[in-house]
Amino acid sequence: MSHQDFSTYPIMLVDDEINALSLLKSFLCHEGFSKVSTFDDSLQALENFKREEVALAVIDLRMPKLHGRDLLEAFSELKPYVPVIVVTAENHIETAIDCMKTGAADYLTKPISINRFIAGVKRALELHSLNEDIILLDKATAEEITAPSPHIPSIITRDREMLTLLSYVEVVAKSRQPVLISGETGVGKELVARAVHTLSGLKGGFVSINIAGLDDQMLSDTLFGHRRGAFTGAQGDRDGLIMKAAGGTLFLDEIGDLSELSQIKLLRLIQENEYYQLGSDYPLRSNARLVVATNRILRQCMNERTFRKDLYYRLCTHQVAIPPLRKRRGDIPLLLDHFIRQAAKAMGKGKLSYRKELVDFLVTYEFPGNIRELQSIVYDFVSRTTTSKLSTSLLKKVIAREQEPAKRVMCLGDADPGLECNGITFPTIPTLKYAETIFIARALELAKNNQGTAARMLGITRQALNNRLRRAKSRT
Repeated sequence: MSHQDFSTYPIMLVDDEINALSLLKSFLCHEGFSKVSTFDDSLQALENFKREEVALAVIDLRMPKLHGRDLLEAFSELKPYVPVIVVTAENHIETAIDCMKTGAADYLTKPISINRFIAGVKRALELHSLNEDIILLDKATAEEITAPSPHIPSIITRDREMLTLLSYVEVVAKSRQPVLISGETGVGKELVARAVHTLSGLKGGFVSINIAGLDDQMLSDTLFGHRRGAFTGAQGDRDGLIMKAAGGTLFLDEIGDLSELSQIKLLRLIQENEYYQLGSDYPLRSNARLVVATNRILRQCMNERTFRKDLYYRLCTHQVAIPPLRKRRGDIPLLLDHFIRQAAKAMGKGKLSYRKELVDFLVTYEFPGNIRELQSIVYDFVSRTTTSKLSTSLLKKVIAREQEPAKRVMCLGDADPGLECNGITFPTIPTLKYAETIFIARALELAKNNQGTAARMLGITRQALNNRLRRAKSRT
């Protein structure tokens, strides 16, 4: 947990049962929290919440006058940056999910564990502190105040959206809450996960595992470890990756592929900070920071019932959505230079140069494989180069070979009868003259009006392109 002092943060407790209020307040006072206010009337609590500064609210659900679910919704609308913990006797999964969707930071059932309650309070206050930092960051971005971006050598960018994202990463790195990183394959999710670890200042190591294709037993053995004799072939004890990540960061890639049984075990790990090794009845404590990543849309997975809602709402406290490379084309020249230097050094080649037209052509490519694909293309490109000058024609051949396995063609869609190519959609088959006009305009747009590059994209000579442009001009 963070070592920040939260003892003077104002906390309000709301429950119509006086004894429950007294018990919770005694727990907090024993832990050193000095500003704890109690309310046995939910309407009075709401009025106080509007007027006074509050860092955390702990509320019951079943209350007269104003039900806890309505109170939670009101709190979330009035001050969404103030975390709310629900403490109730209702032990129903759907109720818990509904509260988390409405904005609850945690959901605890009575009778509550003192340790669980205090740990939840500290996590929620840490979240409140982070929310204040994020509000300041959003305000600075809205006012176009450029804050110094964090120094993360592994992430090369000058894209404004990426720099804002990295500033957000720097803020949430201080938290011990899980971080959910999403983005297409090849955008650099593990690099961002490592950045979270580096900026967190945690003393432990960074431990990574791709969980795609692992069944529940294999994943449990890998993460939690086992005791001797736990299963056939378990001839000795084995520490899991959670133990290896003690005091550091555990990174789970492809979290969307997690089996349902494994999801339940991960949920317990997040809620209780406890886990069981295979073959053991004794729980072990975890203090590893959890960072997860996926190239799937987890909300869609929830709707398809392949991903648990309660787990999703535990994981999504801090979300980092990395844009694809085609949305940050300004970074392509920087990444190109970086990968060329890397590849040249790895292959023992000297300094390599290229003409501007090479970059002009490269930024017209869509990069379905994102940064990983760019790196692959550059390494292949450099390996095939026999001179110190990198040629655009050779680059075109390399990219054409990359495209061949999944060659994109114009085709009729099953659901939407139309033609689509590179962002251009025709509702019906167009005339050749009209299609030519549209494709020439699109090629010139992507090539930034460089006629040579546009002509190569269209597979014609520059002179042929000029002739077509002249004919089109004479018709207007």
